[in-house]
Amino acid sequence: MPNGGTAPRPTSVPPDEEEVGQLSRQPGDSTVSRADLQRDETTRRWGLVTPSATRIGRADSPDGDLSDNIRRLHEERHPAMEGYSKRAHRLEKLRLTHALCGSLGLTPWQRDRAIGTMVKLDLTAFGSQRAIPKVALVVIRHVVDREREHHLGLHDEEWIADQPPERLADLYEQFHSITDDEQFSALCEQHDLDVTNLNRLRRTLTDQLDEQDLHDAVYGRNPYRDPSLPELTVGSA
Repeated sequence: MPNGGTAPRPTSVPPDEEEVGQLSRQPGDSTVSRADLQRDETTRRWGLVTPSATRIGRADSPDGDLSDNIRRLHEERHPAMEGYSKRAHRLEKLRLTHALCGSLGLTPWQRDRAIGTMVKLDLTAFGSQRAIPKVALVVIRHVVDREREHHLGLHDEEWIADQPPERLADLYEQFHSITDDEQFSALCEQHDLDVTNLNRLRRTLTDQLDEQDLHDAVYGRNPYRDPSLPELTVGSA
């Protein structure tokens, strides 16, 4: 080195970047200091703690107003939000109905029948009782009980009229409604559904099934498929 001087610092690397690139690996270097931790806890103590308390997209006060952009998003007038409420409502019906069917131990066919009915069903006809879990329980009760009635022949009114009383008494004794299931009763109690409401809402459901032609609704399956065709399974040739 000429004149015994020190080598100049390279001009291509700023001093700050050079120092940042040399990270220390000593024990305890990555921990948060006590002062920073206390400052962070003090700040968060008064922050928003629940998702429902967020103020994003909401007015600051009852007398406040929103910007035109936020209002367009809420009213789905923005192209990115068009049809979002319908898609979200459909997914919610799928999710909740599938969860209820799983908790009740329904067969795959009963589950698909209930979900297929709920997806296409217009819930506004149920009035103040149109909450998705309530209507889903009514649909599940209708699907399961109707299948058990078909198994015993209790759905055929003409055939029933020709049966002797002893035969009918034996058939009705064999029939067990899903309302007798403890898990189903617990779910109905959880969602404020008693026997009176179940019967009344089932009559509303049958009317809607007639009006919307949903008696053969099955999610993911075609009820008019040719039964002689082979089943479509995953991995089949």
